[in-house]
Amino acid sequence: MIIYYPDPVQCCTIDLQSGCVDRHFLWQSGLSRYGMTLASTTTIGSRAAGEWEMAGLDTTSGGILGKGRNTAWRATPTNVDMTLPSILPRVVTIDAEPQGVTIDLARTAIVVIDMQNDFCAKDGWVDHIGGNYEADRAAIAPLQKLLPQLRQAEVPVIWVNWGNRPDLLNMPPNQLHLYKNSGEGIGLGDPLPSNGAHVLEKDSWAAEVVDELKPQPADVRVDKYRISGFWDTPLDSILRNLGTRTVLFAGCNTDQCVLHTLTDANFLGYGCIMLADCCATSSPDFCTEATIWNVKKCFGFVCNSDAVLKTLPQV
Repeated sequence: MIIYYPDPVQCCTIDLQSGCVDRHFLWQSGLSRYGMTLASTTTIGSRAAGEWEMAGLDTTSGGILGKGRNTAWRATPTNVDMTLPSILPRVVTIDAEPQGVTIDLARTAIVVIDMQNDFCAKDGWVDHIGGNYEADRAAIAPLQKLLPQLRQAEVPVIWVNWGNRPDLLNMPPNQLHLYKNSGEGIGLGDPLPSNGAHVLEKDSWAAEVVDELKPQPADVRVDKYRISGFWDTPLDSILRNLGTRTVLFAGCNTDQCVLHTLTDANFLGYGCIMLADCCATSSPDFCTEATIWNVKKCFGFVCNSDAVLKTLPQV
């Protein structure tokens, strides 16, 4: 059975027997005007079931195994269906450098790195050591504008933050040296003089995301323990289970944790897009210039958040 849904901007043809999709599908909130109703979108798992229904696949018998809309199995007492559903693509083209890039938002996530009080707030660790925490706050306003629109477009928002164990048992000396290079003063796990919060310790004020960027219940949170968000963390497993192939990168510091998480993502095979205005650093300007140059040359693409917003439906 073939159903054709016209749209003023884009259109699609859906074969309800095979679930195959021809041309691009323009998603809308609720999708009711296409004669289809998407199941609850409050969780990633329910979106998987909802999109299976839209592709004409039976979800009334058995259970959905998995959170990824592109990767879930379906199980009944007599059968496990491991074939992956044909998910409707959400194809957009972003004006980026060194080339424009076409991506599928249904297989895209944004990773926001280290927008934490210790780096971006008064009385955090950077402020305590006399660093310029205000510079790291430059990413807040663009992210406040971008993240709600990405959530509305059902792009997963993943917060990757330093969140060390209180006993620091997984932190070797070279990582401790990074924050206390003289062996004295306030470093990882030590209480800040201004408020007693332990530096970058999981569940402390110091490690929390800044108030201006409060994570939402459906967002994903990942603790990290190194400059790269992939080292000794479940980030890669989460992205793969979500069916992610393209990652948007934001956060601080541009030339440190953002860059090295992005390069590891590149080495793992993900398409990488750095959102330059959603990244910030207290390092000298030449560090940002070198980072952007290297990302464009070796590791992916660079654009500002406005280039992404232009591709999204405004709600």
